Amino acid sequence: MTDIQSQLALIKRGADELLIEAELVEKLKSGRPLRIKAGFDPTAPDLHLGHTVLINKLRHFQELGHHVMFLIGDFTGMIGDPTGKNATRPPLSREQILANAETYREQVFKILDPEKTEVSFNSTWFEPIGAAGMIKLAALHTVARMLERDDFSKRYSSGQPIAIHEFLYPLCQGYDSVAMKADVELGGTDQKFNLLVGRELQKHYGQSRQCVLMMPLLEGLDGVNKMSKSLGNYVGIAEPPKEIFGKLMSVSDELMWRYYELLSFRGNEEIAKLKREVAEGRNPRDVKVSLAQEIVARFHSQADAEAALADFEARFQKGALPDDMPELTLPAAPIAQVLKAAGLVASTSEAIRMIDGGGVRANGERVSDKSLVPGSGETVVLQVGKRKFARITFS
Repeated sequence: MTDIQSQLALIKRGADELLIEAELVEKLKSGRPLRIKAGFDPTAPDLHLGHTVLINKLRHFQELGHHVMFLIGDFTGMIGDPTGKNATRPPLSREQILANAETYREQVFKILDPEKTEVSFNSTWFEPIGAAGMIKLAALHTVARMLERDDFSKRYSSGQPIAIHEFLYPLCQGYDSVAMKADVELGGTDQKFNLLVGRELQKHYGQSRQCVLMMPLLEGLDGVNKMSKSLGNYVGIAEPPKEIFGKLMSVSDELMWRYYELLSFRGNEEIAKLKREVAEGRNPRDVKVSLAQEIVARFHSQADAEAALADFEARFQKGALPDDMPELTLPAAPIAQVLKAAGLVASTSEAIRMIDGGGVRANGERVSDKSLVPGSGETVVLQVGKRKFARITFS
């Protein structure tokens, strides 16, 4: 292992809060590999770059020689994490959980070393304890303490219902740390309450309390809201290479550095050097290309990264159209409906927003008329944003 200060610099890179740093220093001084835990409920089959912020930090711990434990919450996933929700989250079935968990394993090992990663399922310890064990666990926390949690407090004060089983979620997450004897638990900033419950339960069970490392919620492509599929501002790690590359090239120069800090595996010194070069006049586009290629290569291959760059340069610097553009035949209709029918937007309301924002082109010309109806027999190349194209013949 490297010296303590070098370890801390990498561990704290991009982190929002570390509790408690002095305790972590003492754990690092022991010289033993620390047990590093991060839990993920497999509530959806595909991960996006926002999900990988925690996984990247696990990778840092692996590089430092620590023991990484990737916990799949197959039991807690059936409860449903209420964090940040203003309504009870519907639990998933056992079959959904297991199917999603399998895709998680495939995706995370594009980042983590499978030979150095312990994968656990929390049903391993929760199913044997039964109803009596869950009642004993529930007795370790009060309702008043639970209502200190921000989202529970807001829902209670506004009259929004809170189901009893939702109170079990923080306790189960905390007990995971007891079962896994975690030295450090990682989580998002919205998980602070649950992470601290783990410290309390470990103390109750006579264990050394875990340190808590909270990572920020990654901003999406809009640079404002957190990355989310529902907001459409995400980069899915299973998306095609050209799509990942194009999306990353669309982020602002300011957001680029945020992505470097949280998503890149380049060292702190190398990133600092890149910042100096941009400040001295280097084109930030070139630095953005390096980041986009790194991410594409991680989830696909270096050859895919090179091909994505070539496609991007041909399409946006030289005005070329993509070779793999879908070709459709659709009935003539108002342009917003056409965009939805072609799969270029998720809804007609999104189409209208894109038109109002100047993000829709027909045969290279910006579309401003929302009532535009292409003529029957006409063939039009429609473009939405920088990356979505379709060649449509109207019947």
